[in-house]
Amino acid sequence: MHALTAFFLHLVDQFGYLGLFVVMTLANIGAPVGSELVLPAAGALAATGHLSSVWITIAVALAGELSGQTIGYAVGRYGGLPFVERFGKYVHLGDAEMERVHVFFERWGSFAVFICRFVPFIRGVIGIPAGIAEMPLVPFYLWTFCGSLIFCAGFVLLGSSLGAHAGVVAEAFRKYAILIAVVVVVAVALYFILRSRLLRR
Repeated sequence: MHALTAFFLHLVDQFGYLGLFVVMTLANIGAPVGSELVLPAAGALAATGHLSSVWITIAVALAGELSGQTIGYAVGRYGGLPFVERFGKYVHLGDAEMERVHVFFERWGSFAVFICRFVPFIRGVIGIPAGIAEMPLVPFYLWTFCGSLIFCAGFVLLGSSLGAHAGVVAEAFRKYAILIAVVVVVAVALYFILRSRLLRR
């Protein structure tokens, strides 16, 4: 895993924005990229002038996320469960993972796409079950965009602010990714619950 992440970091370092776009696309079709390490590294590269702008870095990373999720959605929509059953093992998407995603959809509806943008591994393959479920494109892209924007901007800006120390902090974030995801999901859920109650009043 670490060797693969190092390889993807090398792609970003060598090919700049094009490398970042390709890496983030791969991360969103199930490749074990380690986005929590790549994005802060990209932010650090922007801070040191290797990449020209932090904001362009965020935009390119976001474009890569949307590109990968589009591919995943198309695979799910037109390949369906038979495709997943045959090829899912290559991106570690088996019955257990599909069941976890199914539970998310059952509980949260289309908002599950937003939640899954912060859940390790599932964030990279959520487009496939969304395509299988034939989720309408507007909510799919809306929640994907919102979640990916927060995720990419947060890690890139973190890397930009920390510079050479970005890798150490990113590794800590990776270690506690589940806890961070839970905190984010709870905070967002509380926001929508409180907002709903205020609107009713």
